[in-house]
This record gives sequence, C-alpha cells and structure tokens, in this order.
Amino acid sequence: MKAVVLKGRTDGYEIKIAPTAEFKMVVIELEELLAHLAQENRTKDGILTFQITTGQRLFLPEENQQIEAVFAKYDNLKIHKISADVIRKEDALEFIEKRNIKLNGDTVRNGQVLDLQGDVLFVGQVHQGGLLRTTGSLYILGKIEGIVHAGFSDNSAAVIIGELGSAQQIRIADLVEIVADHPQENYAKKQVIYVSDLHSFERTEISELRTLRPKSFVTIGALTF
Repeated sequence: MKAVVLKGRTDGYEIKIAPTAEFKMVVIELEELLAHLAQENRTKDGILTFQITTGQRLFLPEENQQIEAVFAKYDNLKIHKISADVIRKEDALEFIEKRNIKLNGDTVRNGQVLDLQGDVLFVGQVHQGGLLRTTGSLYILGKIEGIVHAGFSDNSAAVIIGELGSAQQIRIADLVEIVADHPQENYAKKQVIYVSDLHSFERTEISELRTLRPKSFVTIGALTF
C-alpha cells in the first residue's frame, strides 16, 4: 500500500497520506512525487497547490515541519493546508469550553442526584436509581441506566442526544417518558429527543437541529455522536 497518493481537485491537487504508513516512508514517497511534479511543471507558468489530508492520523508539529520542508525545495509547489478527520484531545476540550459546553464524567449512583447548569457533554455513568439533570441540553456519550433530565425545570427548548436504550426515564422540562414503555428504536444513537410545539416528545436526526434548534446545532458543532 502506497504511503502517499495524489488525486486531482478542481482547485488544485490533494495528497492523501495513508493513516498506517511509517512517517519515514511518507517523507520518501512525498519527495519522489514532488520531484516528479516539479519537473513536469517547470516549463509551465503558475504554482501548483496541494491540500494534504491525513484521515484518522494526526501529524505532530515536527512532522508538519518536515512535510513543509519537503515542499520548500520547490518554488512552484505549495501547500494549501494540512487537514485530518480527527483533532487532539486538548483541542476538543478547548472547542467545548469556547462553546460553553460543560464536560462532566461523574458517576451517579442509586439514590444520588447530580445537578448541573447549562449545556452538558456527559461522559460518565448514571446507575439505576440515579438522576442526572441540567438546565440546558444533554449530549450523552456515557452510560445511562438511570434517569436523565434536560431543561430542568422549565426549559422546553433543551434537547437530549445519546444512546438511552438502557435508561429508566428521560425528562425534558416537565415532560417524563418511561423508556421501558416504548420501542427501543425510539432511543437510537444519533437521534435527537426534543419537545414539540404540541408539548410532546419527538425524535429527529442531528442534521435537522439546524432548523429545529439553531442554537443547539451551533453549540454541538463538530462533536460526533
């Protein structure tokens, strides 16, 4: 499997880096590719620009510098940007903080109540008989076996996103739903649970949040569920 693959784009070229390739091989193959392209383009006017994509791989700062150094050898070849499909944990936490999403990883045990404020990304665990509630929306990546309550106590614009098939109850504002009384598909991951204009629970896809709850759509940004 090649470490470096060239693809044409309408606005230039894309260089795809194999996510499992040794970085040494990435540099070697990139040098060979650029030398060939520079030779082909030497009699032509203009500069070739490249977008470098690394998929599920994230280059270290010093690796980015090595890639840039290879391009620096050629006046007619330039990097437009280097992008990946993943981000560093530190950058994700900064992203969350800037959008006022509070990250919580607590464990809520039987008989306990965890009260929070605002929109919450929950990565902890709620045991049976435990209650997690917040005044804003809940974005759940943790394990829920108890009760979750968004929009406590009267914020019916709040939403809940997450896998809730093992929960006892879900609540938004003053509405309550017992999970065992409804089909499991009602609690599928990547579904949004919200309160409709008729003041009843409804489900939709995350992509529909842009129209349904613009503020919530902007808030979750690039978070993946």
